[in-house]
Amino acid sequence: MNKSVLVFLFLVLLCNPAMLMAQTEPEQIKPDTDKFQDYFYESLLQKGIQNYDKAIKALEQCLKIKPDDATTYFELGKNQLALKDYNNAYASFEKATQIDPKNKWFWLGMYDVSYQTKDYNQAIITVLKVIEFDAAYKEDLTSLYMNTQQFDKALGLINELNDKIGKTERRESYKMQILSQGKYQNAEIENLIVQINKNPKEESNYIALIQLYSEQNDAQKALEITQKLEAEIPTSEWAQVGLFKYYLDKNDAQKAINSMNVVLASTKIDAKIRHRILNEFLVFVNTNPQHAPDLERAIAYFDNDPDVNVAKEIGKYYHTKKQWDKAIYFYEKALKNNSGEDIETNLLLLQGYVETKQFELVSKKATDMAETYPTQPQFYYFSGLANNQLQQFKKAKEMLEMGLDYLGNDVVLEINFNIQLGEAYNGLGDFKKKDQFFFKANQLLKDKK
Repeated sequence: MNKSVLVFLFLVLLCNPAMLMAQTEPEQIKPDTDKFQDYFYESLLQKGIQNYDKAIKALEQCLKIKPDDATTYFELGKNQLALKDYNNAYASFEKATQIDPKNKWFWLGMYDVSYQTKDYNQAIITVLKVIEFDAAYKEDLTSLYMNTQQFDKALGLINELNDKIGKTERRESYKMQILSQGKYQNAEIENLIVQINKNPKEESNYIALIQLYSEQNDAQKALEITQKLEAEIPTSEWAQVGLFKYYLDKNDAQKAINSMNVVLASTKIDAKIRHRILNEFLVFVNTNPQHAPDLERAIAYFDNDPDVNVAKEIGKYYHTKKQWDKAIYFYEKALKNNSGEDIETNLLLLQGYVETKQFELVSKKATDMAETYPTQPQFYYFSGLANNQLQQFKKAKEMLEMGLDYLGNDVVLEINFNIQLGEAYNGLGDFKKKDQFFFKANQLLKDKK
């Protein structure tokens, strides 16, 4: 190619600088929209792999291109929150709400910051705004009122939500906390009366109101609500809880028994309440023994109770009153219900047999139990005591000496062992050993004092 052609081409290029620049620096003419998208997608990529610092730098580039883009501020706040840069995160979310105040998620960003920093008062302000878009956040507001001890507002909101969407376990727990403080109970009483009048077939409102009146020792009003509950819902098992006590106080035994049987047969009523009613009836029967058969039938409701051996507890009740025949009866019933394996019940029963001088029974049972539980010294003691009373001194001595190995640090039991060993040797005619064991028992008594 000759020189004149080269010069011509050079002049053409000089005359078209745009073509020259397009070929050498194409990025400089890329539209801002494309650049914004590139930076924005880069920020999402970096956030996805938890490179929050790099994501923030990309978003800052986005803001240089679109300084009033609410979504960019929102994304910036999320990355700052991930880095626990709470002040800047809050500022970014707040800026997003200023640009677009109708976007729920921007307000939720501010709420997240306030909640994580435990600024619950600020969280309340923000969540009230969120509720304008989504009423479900009233649940969060309830918790925030509890966290800030605004119990009056919490109680009002709990009652509102209970009325509109039904009760929840969490709200009921909150309510119990609030009502444990007496000053809020009157407001709740008024609310429950309104709820009962509005929906007279809703049993739970009566139950709650009866409980509040009971806590305030207002027995008359508690009874009135109980009777109203029975009138509105005749099949209510809860109504019988209050009526049982009312009938018992009036000495109307048959009606009290009828109410008791409804309660004890119920699967709705808490076990603690059913046990309490049985205990109250037990006290009643103690002064009205003609109703003992009804007590028997009542106990049968608890035969399969995995937590409390009711027959045993009733035996203990009679034990403390030294009504030994009754105590023995219920201890035997308790052991029958539990395959006879409870050590404590067996020991209580043996004590009952001793008090009623049934030493043949004591000897047989204690000896059998010692074979079943060879490390329990009490069974050897009862066997020795019974055999001494039966003048079977050799057997008494043998059982007591075997039991000595398992005494441990039980000083009272050791004293009793020595007394019974002294009695056994006395019966065997070995007065020297008798004196040794009696002396030791006396010495232990002195040391114990």
